Amino acid sequence: MKKTYKLIDLDCANCAAKMENAIKKIDGVEDAKISFMTQRLTLVADENRIDGIMQEAVKICKKIEPDCQIVL
Repeated sequence: MKKTYKLIDLDCANCAAKMENAIKKIDGVEDAKISFMTQRLTLVADENRIDGIMQEAVKICKKIEPDCQIVL
């Protein structure tokens, strides 16, 4: 399943790359792309596990860039 989420206050392209790499490592994620320019996360993941995956992604986001939020 492919879903797109808006990011708020993503201020650093390097942080976006770090978040993307960390989200890709979450179990159940097939692919993840974060666009710094459009402030969007595109996620391809197991549909049955999307809620748990997004909870992990939010934790990763807060750890790398505390001001950044993922709009669920």
